[in-house]
Amino acid sequence: MTAPPISTVLDERTASRAAAGALVGNALEWYDFFLFTTAAALVFNVQYFASDDPVTAVMASFATLAVGFIARPVGGLIFGRMGDRVGRRKTLLFTVALIGVTTGLIGLLPNQFSIGVAAPILLTLLRIVQGLALGGEWSGAIIIAVEHAPPAKRGWYAALPQIGSPLGTLLSSGAFALVALLSKDDFDSWGWRLPFLAAIPLLLFALFIRSRLEESPAFRELLERDEIEHAPVSAVLRKSWRQAVVGLGVALLGMGGFYLVTTFVISYGTRVLQLDRTLLLSGTLVAAVGEIAVIVVAGRLADRFGPSRVVVAGGLATAAIAFPVFWLIETAQPVLVVAGMTLGVAGLSFPYGACGSVLAGLFEPQLRYSGVAIASNGSAMLSGCVPLVATAVFAASGDQIWTAAALFVAIALITAVSGLFAPRLSIAGPAAARY
Repeated sequence: MTAPPISTVLDERTASRAAAGALVGNALEWYDFFLFTTAAALVFNVQYFASDDPVTAVMASFATLAVGFIARPVGGLIFGRMGDRVGRRKTLLFTVALIGVTTGLIGLLPNQFSIGVAAPILLTLLRIVQGLALGGEWSGAIIIAVEHAPPAKRGWYAALPQIGSPLGTLLSSGAFALVALLSKDDFDSWGWRLPFLAAIPLLLFALFIRSRLEESPAFRELLERDEIEHAPVSAVLRKSWRQAVVGLGVALLGMGGFYLVTTFVISYGTRVLQLDRTLLLSGTLVAAVGEIAVIVVAGRLADRFGPSRVVVAGGLATAAIAFPVFWLIETAQPVLVVAGMTLGVAGLSFPYGACGSVLAGLFEPQLRYSGVAIASNGSAMLSGCVPLVATAVFAASGDQIWTAAALFVAIALITAVSGLFAPRLSIAGPAAARY
């Protein structure tokens, strides 16, 4: 099966502009999203799910986090279809607007002590809307970057939007680190809301940048040839379900592994190790800086050796370091805790940096937005359950940290195996190993 050429005109300047637009929107997406994940570990269990049992409160908070992930595949179906029928650019403008507005509303939401049971219900509903929008954002950002990129540099340009993840982490964790300097009473009453409200001006900036993006050459070509697929979702499920399953596995470590090393560790560190939340947030910041460097390297390696090979190598390397990562964290020594978090995030960032070009290469242009959305959001749905599963298994084992390390290994190996199968299912065939 041979795909039509992506475009007759692909130049570095246009590709850079498209990658920048994808990066800015992606950064806002992850900023908003990581605010929620950090708040799920530090705030929502107290403000919206108050309970006499701290484990129950934490699990209820993480369950709300998981609900948003469950909504993501639905959003992927909605916005994937929109992206394949209406266009990549229009879809990305809509998704980023919805994400920013929803996050701002969370910052205004009264807590459980003010409006009772309505508070967690409204928080859950806002999280669902956020999850729906997230379902179309990441996949669209990756696709518009890849479809503007010269063939020899698709690995590099597909990696650039991925930097939005650590940038979002830096912004969100930095914002929480600043407000965490407030007194506990001020932080609990109003301080934690400020990072959520900051999403509104960030949204305006993202909309300005994205509004200047051109439609992807691949989509324009489909329009000119009258080759728009009118039922792309069903076509993916009928013809490309194997690609979707493999794509899910390829993306799993970069998403699920990250939430294990950050969200779960923040909860574990504050609740079990009695570490200061500022230390753990600082660890996330240091890890995010390292992640940016690793993603840049992964993009270069993807163009040189092939993105699938980078995914396989990164998955195996992460499996090898999983237990040392959590042993370092378990020491509760500040320097070693930060080193463990940084090492874990660095390992999983290699497959994360390369996964965008792998996923884009699995689907024909007519089905690409829907296919990538289905694969990535299926992975995101499973990933959203990782902190919840890790907390439950950890508690059931009597607080044995090896359970989290074993889960990290399992996730890493799933990604490595999926990376082995990806070239066989790519639209470019086995040669995609060097795609």
